[in-house]
Amino acid sequence: MELKRVVVTGLGAITPLGNSVEETWRNLVAGVSGAGPITHFDSSKFKSHFACEVKDFKAEDYGIDRKEARKMDTYCQYAVASAKEAVEDSGLDMDAEDRNRIGVIYGVGIGGIKTFEEEIGAYARTGADLGPKFGPFFIPKMIGDICAGHISILYGLHGPNYVTTSACASSTHALADAFNLIRLGKANVIVAGGAEAAITAGGVGGFNAMKAISTRNDSPSTASRPFSASRDGFVMGEGSGCLILEELDHALARGAKIYAEMVGEGMSADAHHITASHPEGLGAKLVMQSALEDAGMQPSDIDYINVHGTSTHVGDISEAKAIQDLFGDHAYELNISSTKSMTGHLLGAAGAVEALASVLAVKNDIVPPTINHEAGDEDPEIDYRLNFTFNTAQKRTVRAALSNTFGFGGHNACVIFKKFEA
Repeated sequence: MELKRVVVTGLGAITPLGNSVEETWRNLVAGVSGAGPITHFDSSKFKSHFACEVKDFKAEDYGIDRKEARKMDTYCQYAVASAKEAVEDSGLDMDAEDRNRIGVIYGVGIGGIKTFEEEIGAYARTGADLGPKFGPFFIPKMIGDICAGHISILYGLHGPNYVTTSACASSTHALADAFNLIRLGKANVIVAGGAEAAITAGGVGGFNAMKAISTRNDSPSTASRPFSASRDGFVMGEGSGCLILEELDHALARGAKIYAEMVGEGMSADAHHITASHPEGLGAKLVMQSALEDAGMQPSDIDYINVHGTSTHVGDISEAKAIQDLFGDHAYELNISSTKSMTGHLLGAAGAVEALASVLAVKNDIVPPTINHEAGDEDPEIDYRLNFTFNTAQKRTVRAALSNTFGFGGHNACVIFKKFEA
């Protein structure tokens, strides 16, 4: 069976750097930090008082009326907004399409935690005296799959429709599934992405208890510092990213613009620890190797890696080791960057937003930086002959880009995009 080719024809983004693809990309290239004091709840008694929040988001700006917005958790509003931008960007005329062959696959790590906290909090305050009283939309707002449902209902899409959940690898798995369904001929188009909105008391408090997130409260904008010796954990982020993945002939037939071609995916497991990555990067190396094999590419074909790079001690070291082990001498010819240094860690949405950044790096021949590295802040366990693209974006030809995401539980996923050639 001959596999079909898959291209990217639309992009959408709601991120801590902007509520559109254009604004997000401009700030990524400029090296802007999205971190600041938490405004979503009172964090004064928490160890971390800052995060990378989405700013000035209004659901009605994306055609979601107030009645519908009340039925959606914040993460779902972000998902719908990013999908609407991506569909509009793609130029798809849904009335002219076979909607049975268009699907929606999103990645969600946690889902409606804000709704859960609000409803259970209200019950804890009143339930003992008044009996249980939950809102009728509690369950459909909370569950992680509902964002894909809302998007399919919005456009009347009857193709494959579900959500993938694999912690921080969730939306990369969503992209991989969408890619495979299209190249196997099971769909013409998939609206694929990820969404998360976990900057809540439970989200921040839970990660604080694990000592996973930074407590650099005196300097939030410099707290996410991947591959620097003084890193002390990731910075919580939120938002959504969306890619329209489309079968090539279908895209050409309708005259679609093409950002890049998706050519490979990889999946692996560390099988090591429930939260920590394998110290030697074995799962990370395997997932990148699998993606390259799937794409029929050699390590030397890759010019840029958007790394998982969360700014945690073990994770950054193990990923750097994996890159060196797999890419050999070519590792020193690569540009490597962690856009989490600017967006924070979007958890289940990270893969989609970072894939979007990788696609734009391929299209525009610009590698966004890893910000917040200072001279003298080198980790002796990291080889700085690797080009981490510290602090300043770099212009270079990007023939192909690889994007890594790794999740709690040892879940690893990787996708590859390259310049489109007819």
